[in-house]
Amino acid sequence: MDTRSVLARTGLILVSLTGAATARAETAAGPAATAVAGASPAPAASPAPPPAPYSLPWQLRSAAPASVVRSDTTVGLYENAAGQQGSTVATMLTGSYKVTPSLAPLVRLGYVQNSAPGTDPSGTSFLNPIVGLTYGRKLGDFRVAGFLGGTVPVGGGGGDTPDKGAAGANKAGIAARSGMDNSMFAVDYFTAIGGLDAAWVAHRVTVQAEATLFQLFRVRGSGTAPATDSTRTNSTFGLHAGVFIIPQLSLGGELRYQRWLTTPTQIVMMKTVNIPDANLDTMTVAIGPRAHIPLGKGMFFRPGISYARGLDKPLTASSYNMVQVDLPVVF
Repeated sequence: MDTRSVLARTGLILVSLTGAATARAETAAGPAATAVAGASPAPAASPAPPPAPYSLPWQLRSAAPASVVRSDTTVGLYENAAGQQGSTVATMLTGSYKVTPSLAPLVRLGYVQNSAPGTDPSGTSFLNPIVGLTYGRKLGDFRVAGFLGGTVPVGGGGGDTPDKGAAGANKAGIAARSGMDNSMFAVDYFTAIGGLDAAWVAHRVTVQAEATLFQLFRVRGSGTAPATDSTRTNSTFGLHAGVFIIPQLSLGGELRYQRWLTTPTQIVMMKTVNIPDANLDTMTVAIGPRAHIPLGKGMFFRPGISYARGLDKPLTASSYNMVQVDLPVVF
């Protein structure tokens, strides 16, 4: 046998041995290994959808702790019994900062200016500041928040000899703010405040309910006409509904109810009498659009404007119409 024949036979033997070894390895590994070897890479997991947008209320609290700076001004137009027109401008400045995802301290300041109708004195007043703390949790599509706070009784228009113009501005400002901020205007009282908010946020829709209790303790002034009680108890309730028409624009409506749980007294013709029954509670409704403008790095500007009107006395008797301009920056 020549050399070429020997080499040819040797090559055939090597090829046969290699094929047999490969077949045995595939048999031992099984079909699963063969399938894995030929499979394409698994697709990357899709990113989680963004959280549903939250419709910020007009005069209710936020249903979650937030870092925000907010300027909120309400203009109230009204008439006296003679049909003469007056106007009130009440401005609130709020600052809040999330120290943890669930906790945010809050400070709120207020100022009111009143142009009284007829011969009534006009005036201005700085209001009682509010200092408080918001604690909130997110539970699926629900947000729940509690608020505890109190006022600092340093506002104008109070004391033993209150300035009549400032006292009138405080009274007019209460109505302009739908009775929801009474504690800031009750300048002779320290007020302890406790409240709860619950909101459902999903599918570009927000529905939120709120309840707040105010316990007032007189700390200055003695027997003056605007406030003659040593203690008072007040409450407010609200319902907000909002829907996002597009990501940059929402429409929100609000129903507000304020009721005194004790009957305040006042001085009339040098006698202490109860306030009229019609003044024990107020109900208002508001509606308006709000824009949602990203400013970058987690900051958003959420300006809005709403119109509100009283649904019962005493607001309907004075033909109150309120326009609110809200300018919050959330970060």
